[in-house]
Amino acid sequence: MRDYVVIDLEMTGLKMKTDRILEIGAVKINGSSLGDTFQAFANPHCKIDREITELTGITDEMVAGAPDVKAVFDDFLEFAGDLPLIGHNVKYDYGFLKQCAVNHGMKFERKTIDTLKIARKLLKEPEKKTLESLCAYFGIAQNDAHRAQDDAVAAAKLFLLLKDRYSEQEPELFEPKQLQFRVKKQGPLTPAQKRDLNHLLIYHKIESNIEIDSLTKSEASRMIDRIYARYGRIQNQEESKHV
Repeated sequence: MRDYVVIDLEMTGLKMKTDRILEIGAVKINGSSLGDTFQAFANPHCKIDREITELTGITDEMVAGAPDVKAVFDDFLEFAGDLPLIGHNVKYDYGFLKQCAVNHGMKFERKTIDTLKIARKLLKEPEKKTLESLCAYFGIAQNDAHRAQDDAVAAAKLFLLLKDRYSEQEPELFEPKQLQFRVKKQGPLTPAQKRDLNHLLIYHKIESNIEIDSLTKSEASRMIDRIYARYGRIQNQEESKHV
């Protein structure tokens, strides 16, 4: 029997280019039983939106003292090794992990299995194929839904149940496959961008909800453009005399 690692991530949102990892949770499947678990918070260096806190229960205080995402990613890689990854709609979690790896000059390629894809292929009921709906349908307990480790454990139990019932019928669905996912490296903001942003924030008296040093080059560019659009540029001294 094969071994796997089932993963789940909680993020500040679903946009890989602009949102950040808050938590990584995982559990190993050893053959047909659950094994060791992994859970770690990552400091996103930005304030968490209220909607995300309401959904996940993760607060700014919970991640304030957490390590940077690179350290958490390294710990996860040590836990997971080269095992295939399983997830519910795994492409989202995989994409965030891939982006993290590329940003830090690391290679990250794993074969994956998607429990959402399996459920959509094999099940007519329930109508909604979310992890929460499927767990309720099959009577799989979720003690802390929308938290990474609990969702990873729930997805692992769902996988084992589906595998036991349907793997002989549709064996290909339960075979790990390489997930083709290309991302571009997001370099850090430039010294000029950092200078301009700091000047804009001071000049317009804006309280930022993100740590400037944590911005990528593209994020900094978008932030500067938004400030220009909403508040305008910094007037030079000659213009200021006529205000």
